[in-house]
Amino acid sequence: MQLLHTSITVKDMDESIAFYTDRFGMVLESRREIKQNNAEIAFLKIEGTNHRVELTWWKDKKEYVDGDQLDHIAFGVKDLRKTVDDMRAKGVDIAKEPYSLGSSQIAFIRDPNGIWLELIEQKG
Repeated sequence: MQLLHTSITVKDMDESIAFYTDRFGMVLESRREIKQNNAEIAFLKIEGTNHRVELTWWKDKKEYVDGDQLDHIAFGVKDLRKTVDDMRAKGVDIAKEPYSLGSSQIAFIRDPNGIWLELIEQKG
């Protein structure tokens, strides 16, 4: 398993991108709309590292409560279905069964604190 990215929920995408690029020196890698979730995401990276920060703006979200900002942490796995089945057998809460999002196969589980962990199948 490999740590891929950490996603945080933001109130204003443009302001957040400016903060992470101008003040932290991160590089904007991509920004796109996710129509299925009525959201927009942007990935930023610190040069010389593989870990990315995903900014997620939920278009319908009007209220923000402290603690809502951590959206999810993403891990790469070799065999998504086997990983989900193994976790289910260990009593892990499966938040979203494996599904396709673009060319990726993903699933979500919850840790004991209710934090969502994304599992992304890594080819090769």
